[in-house]
Amino acid sequence: MALEFTDANFEELVLRSDKPVIVDFWAEWCGPCRMVGPIVNQLGEEYGEKAVVGKLNVDQNPGITTKFGIRNIPTILFFKGGEQVDKQVGAVPKQVLEGKLQKLI
Repeated sequence: MALEFTDANFEELVLRSDKPVIVDFWAEWCGPCRMVGPIVNQLGEEYGEKAVVGKLNVDQNPGITTKFGIRNIPTILFFKGGEQVDKQVGAVPKQVLEGKLQKLI
């Protein structure tokens, strides 16, 4: 299961993580986000030992959303060592996200 990232816990859980991190920027009203959500949850279950996987609701967390210039959702950012190292905009199959994550592990 994916963690819930917020403006309050983002620095601690994402930027200070010693593991690679996937952040799914989403919203309740976003159709493509509902397609990607279960994939992100699966990645969280499958890679929980090797990576931190979570979701950030853009409507409830405008600070981080603005900081990273998120204009389209779903947007998935990949972090390693506190730095953004990759990005995926739009709904994509699981193997695309898994491939990007594998490169960071």
